[in-house]
Amino acid sequence: MRGIAGSGLHEPPFPARRHSATGRVAAESLTWARSLGLVEDGPRWHRLRAADAAELAGRACPRAPVDRLRLLTDLITWLFVVDDSCDEDDLGAAPGRLAPTVGALLDVLDRHGADGAAAPAAGPLGVALADICRRVRAHRRPALLLRLVAHLREYLLALLWEAANRQQRRVPELAEYLQLRRHTGGVRPSLTLTDLAYDVRPGRGGRTDPAVLALDDLTTDLVCWCNDLFSHRKELRGAPDPHNLVTVIAARTGQDVDAAVRTAAGLFNDRLDRYLVGEAALTGEPALAPLLEVRRSWIRATYDWSLRAVRYA
Repeated sequence: MRGIAGSGLHEPPFPARRHSATGRVAAESLTWARSLGLVEDGPRWHRLRAADAAELAGRACPRAPVDRLRLLTDLITWLFVVDDSCDEDDLGAAPGRLAPTVGALLDVLDRHGADGAAAPAAGPLGVALADICRRVRAHRRPALLLRLVAHLREYLLALLWEAANRQQRRVPELAEYLQLRRHTGGVRPSLTLTDLAYDVRPGRGGRTDPAVLALDDLTTDLVCWCNDLFSHRKELRGAPDPHNLVTVIAARTGQDVDAAVRTAAGLFNDRLDRYLVGEAALTGEPALAPLLEVRRSWIRATYDWSLRAVRYA
């Protein structure tokens, strides 16, 4: 299981599904990324194709209309490109290097998908982000668009926190890491577009219900921590990066890597148990059924996708 054998990680008890149009959407999204200049032929192209954003989206969104699956896939593709630019192409090596890009992308978000070209400083990342926001805006769900923009702002600003840690070779405290990891993983904007795909409308006050907010936090933690558990072995082979739950636990507790993996898996299992309890308390509310399906699918999809992801090999 890609570096977590023997860790005791529990398999999410949800059915595994996959959208029938996953292969088609994969080809379309890669064409979109190339046409907008996100990647060119070469290592970055092969890395993005191997990451297989559509496979993750197709598992997280197995019943969506194809155009909405494609929108989610394009967002994940964009997030993968940003992530790789920061982690493997040195854009995120220092906040001073990353800040101009973040500033230009924040300018794109400030337009909320309205007509108008992205700022030249934003480059292909800005053009692609503007296209995603424009397509979301066309669905005429202003509250959802505002939520997407807010989550993407949090994501971009959290990348500066990561860059500062890299520059200072600083491993964050555990509580700090757990909080900021909710923003660096890109999970919240992805959940928002999956809500759009399933036309989730939890009713007046549903999005601010403390029980719903707590379930969103639990879902985000589970997706991000699963990512960390499956990817940490790969990260050990490259330049040291402090942004992994296993790495943070090892550094802050003095545990060796195998013990830190088991500790991280224990945290995941505890969160999964808490998720199941929280979900059960909301199951009797029909308006929340699509919302619960989205979160359940994302937890299962991340686990299944991570098992086979070349990205973590």
